[in-house]
Amino acid sequence: MSSTMRAFVLTGPRQGAVHEVPVPVAVPGEVVVDVERAGVCGTDVEFFTGGMAYLHQGHSAYPMRLGHEWAGTVSAVGEGVDPGWLGRRVMGDTMLGDRTCRRCRRGHQHTCENRQEVGIRGGRHGALAERLAVPAWSLHALPGEVDAVLGALVEPGGNALRAARAAGAGPGDRALVLGPGTIGLLTAMFLRAAGAEVHLMGVDDGAFARGLGFEHVWTRATLPDLPFDAVVDATGAADLPALAVDLVEPAGRVVYIGLSGHPSALDTRALVLKDVTAVGVLSASPGLVDTIAAYAGGDVDPRPLVGATVGLAEAGAVLAGEYPGPKVHIDPRR
Repeated sequence: MSSTMRAFVLTGPRQGAVHEVPVPVAVPGEVVVDVERAGVCGTDVEFFTGGMAYLHQGHSAYPMRLGHEWAGTVSAVGEGVDPGWLGRRVMGDTMLGDRTCRRCRRGHQHTCENRQEVGIRGGRHGALAERLAVPAWSLHALPGEVDAVLGALVEPGGNALRAARAAGAGPGDRALVLGPGTIGLLTAMFLRAAGAEVHLMGVDDGAFARGLGFEHVWTRATLPDLPFDAVVDATGAADLPALAVDLVEPAGRVVYIGLSGHPSALDTRALVLKDVTAVGVLSASPGLVDTIAAYAGGDVDPRPLVGATVGLAEAGAVLAGEYPGPKVHIDPRR
């Protein structure tokens, strides 16, 4: 076996290429995974453009290897790892807490102050490479019904599942999702699976969302005056968090899963006077197991969200927005 492998290395804003890098070694407690699919998301694009806050906060630095939405097969295990993982198809948690702090001990390792994030934070290499090393404890086995495409959609799906559950909408409820991108559409799928009447608001005619079976798709100008029991903001627009509170019914719920590049203005008096519950969602970690089950059972099928699957050499073009979305997958074996 070769001692090197191909990986896409981002060396600066809008500067990246495929390099030959050392093959990762399965150190104690970790495994090496042969990557079959890796998704590209908005966070990766922020690193590509240089706008990601972690770069300016000292949590991340170039050069770096992106890729935190992935699926593959375990090809090596380190000391202390159950050899039963060998040959198993898996995906993994992005958020790697230190497992010793108060937050980790309380089951909130995704908020650990000292966490690494695969392909994002703390120098932990990502999955835009032929192989990836991760802690064994972060793995989730994939059943046969969940192929590599679905496996690489578990991480964004876990975020969306948490957002949908935080919205608390089910049969008899009407939910509005702001932003029909990958996370917004996945959230809409989970809300629909829960029995809610789902509406989406975007900036275009919504043809893609309609093609997924959502008939209530609007722009801000065409949004009807309806009571919404829950509103999910899955955008990066600084003005929409306040709009979400304006649109939700009294005693309703608003969920914030999108992040804007600028501070959002939100009048908390509106929350109080409308008795609104507001929830923020960071990370898929608590939702990964149930997302895998939802995909395996066919409750949600996000495969139509993948507009293209390309090879590692096209990673730069994908990050630059040259391929159709809302989601693009990279197969590092190509």
